[in-house]
Amino acid sequence: MPSDYVYHSNFWLEEPEETNPFAAKACYCHGYDVYGQIIARASWFEYLLLMFKGDRPEPANVVLLEKLALVLANAGPKEASIRAAMNGGVAGTNHSSALMAALAVGSGLYGGSQELEICMRLWRECQQDVEKWKTRLQSPEEDERADIWPAMEHPPGFDPNGDQIPTTLLQSLELLIQFAPESGALAWLANNRSHLEEFFGCPLSISAVAAATFVDLGLDQDQGSMLYLMLRLPGAAVHAVEQRKMGWKKFPFYSPAIELEDDPGPYKKAGEGETDES
Repeated sequence: MPSDYVYHSNFWLEEPEETNPFAAKACYCHGYDVYGQIIARASWFEYLLLMFKGDRPEPANVVLLEKLALVLANAGPKEASIRAAMNGGVAGTNHSSALMAALAVGSGLYGGSQELEICMRLWRECQQDVEKWKTRLQSPEEDERADIWPAMEHPPGFDPNGDQIPTTLLQSLELLIQFAPESGALAWLANNRSHLEEFFGCPLSISAVAAATFVDLGLDQDQGSMLYLMLRLPGAAVHAVEQRKMGWKKFPFYSPAIELEDDPGPYKKAGEGETDES
């Protein structure tokens, strides 16, 4: 096969079957035999970290990623990306569309993967300097494409609509710290949380906790963003399937709660309601 038509990968190698060059006889991930070694011996999260990082992960990192995956698995129907999947499910759309809706909504600047990317970039810049964090969180933008991502309207990693950190998020942070490095990003975040929340007047959000976890795992912002999107899909999938089965009659529609300032009244077809005076 001409070299112009060969795909190149630094982490994946396939040996083709002699009778079919499009089928793999053996697959290697960073040198490990996938079907001969990894699948038989490794866990799902060991395999994920191996693919993303290139080295066999430490057991503590595997547990930390697994615990974060459990935290992110289902954000619940109040979360925007979950509701997007639910909308697709109740409408009877195909399953891929429901998940694509969740990915689209979950990729944004409010609790989405783009906010997480900004948090991880700021970790690289600010490290564990709280004064730098206070400055950069007020102006986190860099030279980005404004036609895609508008300016942040809140400090990334914080919930502008909250008054205090939710109990479940605080529980998650305290749990993740148990499996994280003693002087890592999660530990620093927990120690400085109250100070930062008081300074900005709003509580920490899940994107900050997830970003700190990915930093402790040694992942970059692209890797963290991908994992953040992936690990939140289970809840979106289950909620979409559930709403598809429950049907639209049990799904809330908000039209009665919408008030028009200049309501023209009920729609009438042309000629409807007119009387013949002749």
